[in-house]
Amino acid sequence: MTAPLELLAGRGTDLLVRIVTVACSDRELPRMAEELAGLVVRSARALTFCDVYVLAEDGRVLEWSGPPVPLGEGEVGRVAAHGRARPHADGRGAAIPVHSEGTVIAVMDVRSAGPAPPEDLALVTALAGLFAPVLCSCRRLRTAREREHAAERFAERAVQAQEAERSRLSREIHDGIAQRLASLGFHLSAAERALPEHHPEGLAQIMMARRLCELAAAETRAAIGGLRPPVLDDLGLSAALATLAREAGDGPGPSGPLDVTVTVEGELEDALPDHVQTALYRIAQEAVGNCLRHASASCVDLLLEHFHDRVRVKVTDDGTGFPVRDVLARGGRFAQGGPGAPARPDSYGLRGMRERAELLGGRVSVTSRPGAGTTVEAVIPIPGRHRGAVSPS
Repeated sequence: MTAPLELLAGRGTDLLVRIVTVACSDRELPRMAEELAGLVVRSARALTFCDVYVLAEDGRVLEWSGPPVPLGEGEVGRVAAHGRARPHADGRGAAIPVHSEGTVIAVMDVRSAGPAPPEDLALVTALAGLFAPVLCSCRRLRTAREREHAAERFAERAVQAQEAERSRLSREIHDGIAQRLASLGFHLSAAERALPEHHPEGLAQIMMARRLCELAAAETRAAIGGLRPPVLDDLGLSAALATLAREAGDGPGPSGPLDVTVTVEGELEDALPDHVQTALYRIAQEAVGNCLRHASASCVDLLLEHFHDRVRVKVTDDGTGFPVRDVLARGGRFAQGGPGAPARPDSYGLRGMRERAELLGGRVSVTSRPGAGTTVEAVIPIPGRHRGAVSPS
């Protein structure tokens, strides 16, 4: 019998061109297996039918266009288990293993109308050797994408769990603390009216208690809104960021009014998944909150930028800035302060932003130095979109 490679060479360059064309295509399993099966039939002289069975990653079944075939069952299953070609009992074809690094990764099952010519079976054996690296690459790609999808689903569930907990806390605060503060304010008003006029000191204490109660109620309402902003669910990320900017600008900061501007650039074909919108909003919320609490800034620029495969949120302020390495030192401690130094109040928020982005396969970078303001940039990939690096270009 002619050696397999010599047999392929004897068929001319057309066959090799067809093999290279299929091998270099961007088809994935099971489409690639179907293309290879069609190539076998077109290349042989008498073969009329071919199926390519690919061993699943767990090594228990062979997958093809029909029901999975358990390893060791039927002709195809036995060929995969033992690694040897097996002619069909009627002589009209055979099941031929595809080996890669000494392991069977697939089986090619070919049939013909009459007795299968030996040269056709030799051709299939030769093609099996050429198909092995192609099928290996397809299997690896499928495994990688399955793991990527599993990671995306895990990230989505994690964000959903976090938001569900925030919603639960929001309801509990609203139905518990907020209601008791309202009741407390009512009773303080009643006590103020009932107190005789000749008790000015008692009246002053009640009025102070009322002011503290009103302040606590306002802070509670702000906490409820921060835990789950309704605008994010109702109108999406862009509107939620605009609302965040408006609320930050309305409240007087430590160094006076804060001017917050929002810019949205680019468009997306489809709406962002809810968990990605939530993550980006939380990162922007924390960054703007840090500007209000720590930066002594007067201006904040908030940029939302859409790309084909990723989204970027960038928050820049003109505040006092800080030494990034110190704030992000391990454990939230100052690098120069040693183990006993206190944690920066904003270090946990910065690390929380990073962890939230990394959970979704993205990143957060912080640029700052004392006296030069701060920039927080988050880049998160869009699930299901082809991408390379997540850094914008």
